[in-house]
Amino acid sequence: MGTLTIRNLEDPLKSRLRMRAAARNRSMEEEARQILRAALQEPSTTTPDLGERIRARFAGLGDVELPIEAREPVRITPMPDRAAAPRVGRKHLPLATAKRTR
Repeated sequence: MGTLTIRNLEDPLKSRLRMRAAARNRSMEEEARQILRAALQEPSTTTPDLGERIRARFAGLGDVELPIEAREPVRITPMPDRAAAPRVGRKHLPLATAKRTR
């Protein structure tokens, strides 16, 4: 079993806990345990993601149907013949011979 210490509990809240525990013939510790059990047994509410929140916000406006335009067939671009096409880019230069110094 674990131990839980609650610090800085406001006096009015502590007084209400004491009165609630006395009304149920429990100690303050047992009443606090019961309150925690009850609070943690409730089903957790998951927050919807952004898409669900947007959909819920605009659901009352109704659905929007947009026309889908027909697509054109894919155009095939003819490739130029590599042998006939001039080469673009770096020119091939002859290698310079370097003199070695010893």
